[in-house]
Amino acid sequence: MSKNKPAAKKIRLLKAGKQNRRVPVWVMLKTDRNTVSHAKRHHWRRSKLQR
Repeated sequence: MSKNKPAAKKIRLLKAGKQNRRVPVWVMLKTDRNTVSHAKRHHWRRSKLQR
């Protein structure tokens, strides 16, 4: 991807990067490990973001 990106695309990529985190431990403990992963996780090389 080019170094010079439009501001809107950069904001979308930043938001996706912030959302790409694991489920917090306290949530796992609170739900008795029913919630251990979430479907919106993505790996930067394996799967690309939905537009």
